[in-house]
Amino acid sequence: MERLLLALAIVTVAAIVSEIVRNKRRSDPPTQPRRELPSQIDRGDFEGDHWLVAVFTSESCNSCADVARKAEVMRSDEVSVAVASFQARKDLHDRYEIDAVPCLVIADHEGVVHAGFVGPVTATDLWAAVANARQPGSIDRSGGCDRHEHS
Repeated sequence: MERLLLALAIVTVAAIVSEIVRNKRRSDPPTQPRRELPSQIDRGDFEGDHWLVAVFTSESCNSCADVARKAEVMRSDEVSVAVASFQARKDLHDRYEIDAVPCLVIADHEGVVHAGFVGPVTATDLWAAVANARQPGSIDRSGGCDRHEHS
């Protein structure tokens, strides 16, 4: 009988220790990014005083490079293009709470964000967003919205 009680005590202690170890291994669930666009930017952070296409990127992100290339095509006398990589301009990523890249915003001369994208964007969607921001209603977006967020 004594051996049975001792074996039962050992099994109980082992089960308790096992549960404690298992609980310590559990990690908190990952925090989900917000993936939101800033609604206002400080134009002093970017060159130019007209329309701005700002692309927030990371140097290790292939889709970021693709979005930056597409944005560069938008550069003109009326549109400035700024590419802010996380590695070179972490201050801007922190200031505007950019938590996912690529993130592209289209802002007017006062810094009001009129449109933007989080994630990859097609050249057609980018051209349409810039055109519609500069001249509202110039692009028919039946049922659409100006601020796009892709994941």
